[in-house]
Amino acid sequence: MAAVPKQTTMAIKSYKNQAQMLVKNYLLADPFAPYTSILGGILACKVVYDLSDLISCFYIKTYPSLTKIQRVDWNNRGISTTHAIFVSALSLYFVFWSDLFSDPHLTGLMVFRSSQLSTFGLGVSLGYFFSDLAMTLWQYPALGGIEYVIHHLLSGTAVAYSMFTGEAQLYTYMVVISEVTTPEIHLRWYLDTAGMKRSTAYLINGVVIFIGWLIARVLLFGYMFYHVYLHYDQVIKMHAFGFVLVFGVPSALGILNLIWFGKIIKGLAKTLAKRRSRTKELDSEN
Repeated sequence: MAAVPKQTTMAIKSYKNQAQMLVKNYLLADPFAPYTSILGGILACKVVYDLSDLISCFYIKTYPSLTKIQRVDWNNRGISTTHAIFVSALSLYFVFWSDLFSDPHLTGLMVFRSSQLSTFGLGVSLGYFFSDLAMTLWQYPALGGIEYVIHHLLSGTAVAYSMFTGEAQLYTYMVVISEVTTPEIHLRWYLDTAGMKRSTAYLINGVVIFIGWLIARVLLFGYMFYHVYLHYDQVIKMHAFGFVLVFGVPSALGILNLIWFGKIIKGLAKTLAKRRSRTKELDSEN
């Protein structure tokens, strides 16, 4: 194997150092991180939308036959799924693995702690909420009803406040963990659109949604309020608007989650009933 020329190696190292300096001194620098991350989130949405459209044209047989609005919805769900994977992974890290909010030896109250990475992650998420809300309003109500708009307005407000002030980022990430259910919801829509509503995959998807929703959007919200109760002496020291957001936004989103959870239960029960009915018909024919 031929050795890499010394000049090439030095050039690679130079580019690597420049990239590291760019990330450290600009992308994650305190004065610029919020704005850079928001812009990055918006641009990422555009890239994912175009990639989803391109890939689907070549590899999804049913995609070309979809209507224009169905294609928009299809690709928009690709954006939402990508964001959900990114932000839920980041949220799980900060809530359960990182010492940022749990280490008692760190200076400052837990509700006022933040890092460059936690702020940057919230900014990317805010960029997504801006993009998705704009798309929803542009195609309203084809991509979502009023409850969807309310969800994004509440989430975007809470994320923006937490990002710019550095307050209650732990609770923001606790709530955002609920995005872990989004890919399953979109997969259900994809299966339905692809004509696979009677498939086993559709049934399994419904069960996974039920379990995931129960854990991430019902029980976890209860745990968040319990955590607020345990650390109320810190929460009370937040600014008034932040204090209201800590209680108001999760409460409103929790109500929406319970309403949607009721629909999920009804949908799953309906799917199971139809499947049992088809099984009985097949048994009677045999």
